[in-house]
Amino acid sequence: MAVPINKEELQKAIETNYNKLKNELSIIPIELTSIKDLEGHAKDTTMSINNLVSYLIGWGELVLKWNRKKDNNEPVDFPETGYKWNELGKLAQKFYKDYEDIDFNTLCSKLDETVSEILNLIGQKSNTELYEVSWYEKWTLGRMIQFNTSSPYTNARGRIRKWKKEHNIK
Repeated sequence: MAVPINKEELQKAIETNYNKLKNELSIIPIELTSIKDLEGHAKDTTMSINNLVSYLIGWGELVLKWNRKKDNNEPVDFPETGYKWNELGKLAQKFYKDYEDIDFNTLCSKLDETVSEILNLIGQKSNTELYEVSWYEKWTLGRMIQFNTSSPYTNARGRIRKWKKEHNIK
């Protein structure tokens, strides 16, 4: 799928990529979701399916937090307070820890809620707000949302498909 260039394309990309990801997640046996044998987000690390879902929730929550702060004219620490852009592996580890005590089904529900909130956010914004003005440095809000939603959903789906082949899950 091409990089979205307007509000409608962004909504469609998120919905399409997320639905494909949900389909992959729906057939994973629960007992395998906490096993850490999936390539991690930081070099030389492993993670579980639960960690991967936590990662997607974490980034979605950050998108919502950034937007809330910007809308309230509050300063935003990008990507997150205490983390720099060159420390995204550490940030991934934080997301894993944030949700480590939550079971797979609850994580999937939480991800559904986060995606729904992001789609609602997009629905409330005009195409101009999303794609015609800089929002963070040279990036538009629409592009920042896409970087942290539809693109990671596609990446996660690829990781899961590879993992499922290794585990003979059809």
